[in-house]
Amino acid sequence: MPELRWGLTLPFAGVPLSAHEPLVRRAEAAGYDDLWSGESNGPDGFTPLVLAAAWTERMRLGTGIVNPFTRGPGVLAQQAASLQDASVGRFCLGLGSSSDVIVERWNGVPFVKPLTKVRETIEALRPVFAGGRGLGGFKLETPPAVPVPIYVAALGDRMLELAGELADGAILNFLPLSALPHVTERIRAGEATGGRAAGSSDVVCRFFNVPGAPEEALATARFVFAAYATVPVYERFFRGLGWGDAIDPMVEAWRGGDRKGALALVPEELLRDVFILGTPDEQRERLRAFVDGGVTTAVLTPLVGPEQLPELIDALALPR
Repeated sequence: MPELRWGLTLPFAGVPLSAHEPLVRRAEAAGYDDLWSGESNGPDGFTPLVLAAAWTERMRLGTGIVNPFTRGPGVLAQQAASLQDASVGRFCLGLGSSSDVIVERWNGVPFVKPLTKVRETIEALRPVFAGGRGLGGFKLETPPAVPVPIYVAALGDRMLELAGELADGAILNFLPLSALPHVTERIRAGEATGGRAAGSSDVVCRFFNVPGAPEEALATARFVFAAYATVPVYERFFRGLGWGDAIDPMVEAWRGGDRKGALALVPEELLRDVFILGTPDEQRERLRAFVDGGVTTAVLTPLVGPEQLPELIDALALPR
């Protein structure tokens, strides 16, 4: 069983990349183990980690996530090997299919057979990271001294099983606590298929942390949830978990252009199942339930203004 790790999401919302250094150094000093980047319509998934590699000494750095549709395996191998070199072996490549919005609508790349695309990319990257040849005979000029671990972002059952079968870990996002037993069961099924020891996968989960008064915190959570859950891949995810009837009114209002009405229709029960609310102590207690259920790396995403970040980074650090 992997040891528990405590991480943060980069970049911090509302903070220019040029102003991240004191926050990143603060996080390492506070005892955080990991930094995982995101990639949607803000900074790319690699640049914040390149900067963090220069500002930290021991923290693990992971993309959470980049996708194999908008970057081919050769480019992914180059970027991953470069960051593994720059960080002296502290990098993890988090891969995921992303979404039809990001891949197809924003980048003009057909979003087809995502499961196959992720599988084929992993199979192409493994030999390249080991110094061999990949797709089309591609070979790195200098392979990484330490092979790059590959993690798979997964929502649906088949992608969860693929993570357990082929990857070093699974990356979860927007996970209701009530769904955790099902999710870990599918990862274990993949481990069995791949002939791997049960429980050997690092289970990384990103959490959205909203402190403050309950009504204010729920208002923030409603907005974030509505923006995510109306993206087709996340809508399918929540429907697959049995929340279809609960989210139907919200989805209908959002797609009809009634954003304000959609926010009012977000099911509060689901918000409380997904988001991490309350005081820092209450949030750590809630996170402990996820850890007890099988999460081995908790990646926190504080949803606060930049002026509140230093204090919250310290407050949410795991007591050692």
